[in-house]
Amino acid sequence: MKALRRHGARIAIALVPLLFALLHATDALPIGVLQRLDSIIYDARLRWTMPRTLDERIVVVDIDEKSLAEVGHWPWARVRLAELMDELFDRQQVSVVGFDVVFPEEDDTSGLQQLRRLASGDLKDEPGFVQKLQQLQGSLDYDALFARSLRQRPVVLGYYFTSDRGGRTAGVLPPPVMDKGALRGLPIKVTSWNGFGANIAPIAGATTMGGFFNPAVDPDGVVRSVPLIAEYQDRYYESLSLAVFRLLMGLPTVEPGFPPEGTVPGEYQNLESVRLRLGQKIFAIPVAEAVTTLVPFRGPGGPEGGSFRYVSASDLIAKRIPPGTLKGKIVLVGTTAPGLLDHRVTPVGETYSGVEIHANLLSGLLDNRMLVQPDYARGFDLVVLLLAGLVLALALPLLTARRALVLSAVVIAGIVALNFALYTGAGLVLPLAAALGMAIVTSALNMSYGYFVESRSKRELANLFGTYVPPELVDEMVKDPDSYSMKAASRELTVMFCDMRNFTKVSEQLQPAQVQELLNTLFNRLTDVIRSNRGTIDKYMGDCVMAFWGAPVEIEQPAHYAVKCALEMANAVRRINEEQRARGRAEIGVGIGLNTGMMFVGDMGSDIRRSYTVIGDAVNLGSRLEGLSKVYGVDIVASEATRRQAPDFAWQEIDRVRVKGKEQSVAIYWPAAPAGRIDRAAQEELQAWATFLEAYRAQDWDHCDLLLPELRRMNPKKYLYELYAQRVASLRTLPLDPEWDGTSRFETK
Repeated sequence: MKALRRHGARIAIALVPLLFALLHATDALPIGVLQRLDSIIYDARLRWTMPRTLDERIVVVDIDEKSLAEVGHWPWARVRLAELMDELFDRQQVSVVGFDVVFPEEDDTSGLQQLRRLASGDLKDEPGFVQKLQQLQGSLDYDALFARSLRQRPVVLGYYFTSDRGGRTAGVLPPPVMDKGALRGLPIKVTSWNGFGANIAPIAGATTMGGFFNPAVDPDGVVRSVPLIAEYQDRYYESLSLAVFRLLMGLPTVEPGFPPEGTVPGEYQNLESVRLRLGQKIFAIPVAEAVTTLVPFRGPGGPEGGSFRYVSASDLIAKRIPPGTLKGKIVLVGTTAPGLLDHRVTPVGETYSGVEIHANLLSGLLDNRMLVQPDYARGFDLVVLLLAGLVLALALPLLTARRALVLSAVVIAGIVALNFALYTGAGLVLPLAAALGMAIVTSALNMSYGYFVESRSKRELANLFGTYVPPELVDEMVKDPDSYSMKAASRELTVMFCDMRNFTKVSEQLQPAQVQELLNTLFNRLTDVIRSNRGTIDKYMGDCVMAFWGAPVEIEQPAHYAVKCALEMANAVRRINEEQRARGRAEIGVGIGLNTGMMFVGDMGSDIRRSYTVIGDAVNLGSRLEGLSKVYGVDIVASEATRRQAPDFAWQEIDRVRVKGKEQSVAIYWPAAPAGRIDRAAQEELQAWATFLEAYRAQDWDHCDLLLPELRRMNPKKYLYELYAQRVASLRTLPLDPEWDGTSRFETK
């Protein structure tokens, strides 16, 4: 007890991570980083434990690029789909077919509607025409032909629900599988929508089986689960995967699965399972919140992923597949063609076909290989947090550094081992991030407490900063050292990444001493420019330099200094290139990325090497923007946040992009010059460009084609205009997308 009292401060500090972890676990104070870390852990764990074997029971009939090239653009004439159905059931003898596509509009590719209008209009008095039409309309009604091919066959039609179209509906829904009375009046949370897009009546009436193919998208944009049951106007409908599974089982009834009698409180909001009852047999499918179930992915997706066999739809229509090849198979009809936009981000792939998500879930149902996040997951997390947190907080202050390290490793390993054992042994998905983060932070706080608290002095701190930041800023810090700390802090800063283009190619033509001379010249001049603009140099990385503004010494308008510095650095490289040309040497280029935002800044690293640096999403975005400078052919790329905080420059908006690791798009800009130094011609060019961007984002390609030649005339050497000319030419070939906002997606760093 005496020892505990002596280390009271350290114990109190160690309990802080436990407190925050408990608040997070109870949802009193959700911590986004931990939520994201739990998702990352789940994704990694799923990838490590996937079977990565072929499920020969399920076949994906793929409306792929080859099929579109042979049969024509989608949607196809329904007579082709009727041929596909006849091929699957008559020649191939498949057991079940499920459609991951929807048929919401009538098919008039045969011209039947036009012929009927003529028969009731201009040609109504031509008995021969009317009689001939009556004879032909049976073969020209493609919707009826397709519906006839579905009738009396085990087919599940697909459809989708919506909540973003003002409650609009299209088509006919299949019969629901459950009504509200089955929930016993309990406020069960069920995925709910207010609109739908379903199949037209002739097709929907050909079969009673249908399932929605909407996935459940997590806040980070990743599909990890699928709603098994969804609610629309107090009626409950089944997913495509569940509908196919029920058809295979002999159409059992669907019931809500509650915990044992007497354990359900009045405010109970979640189901334990979805139960399928066929006579006396019951099959229970475990579900999580909102009646969703985690998708047990088998492996990487796509035709080459090795999880499911893919067969091109065109090969079946053309009868290139030998009869009986697919006998007894479960067939899901879907698409991998990029133009049909049925790709999702999943834990096992960033462009994963939607149809294979349903194939994975169906495979898991057939094998009873399901993952579940149980109702008691939160309670489990709280117990682990309390046990591990109290052991670490009370024991670490009493141990030597080596023993404390061993105890921390044992506790962390125990937390991880227990979690993984329950996952692999029972399919239980339990939270791990809060306990893991709490144990690591608690151990780090205890083991570093003495160093950061007891050995620090004001003067030493200021002197130590001199190893990380420019000496001229240290002079200001020494005046008031109490205002500065090396501990990590979250602050709004501006970060810059500057990379030399073509440097490797240039260096290959030089002797080692000449390369050293050129690199020293570059870094000396760029360092002078950064320091003269009050920047802090973070590090040199090969031929790249990283700097930031606003720490450790706070300055007004850090974005202004950063943009001014970037323009001066670009001019400095141009002067160096003049010297290169005078020596007969190749020139080098420069690419600079600027971003302003909240980031962590502080002394970070290992015991061997540390540095005063910045980390965070805002820093990562700055690095991505530097890479984009090469794509758009400009020397500087700045984010919207930087442009907003540096209004005294003339800016040209380059694009709106979604970079790797970010789901939200961001506008990017190029600083043309200080606002007071831009000439009239440049102003007119920027105005013309703004008009072009407006037309581009409105998908007005004709207007774009009128504006681009004028922009090229104004600035013939600007690659940006050539790039957009190529984009417009490519996009013109695609159908207009009402949801497209002009954002460009980049998947590489």
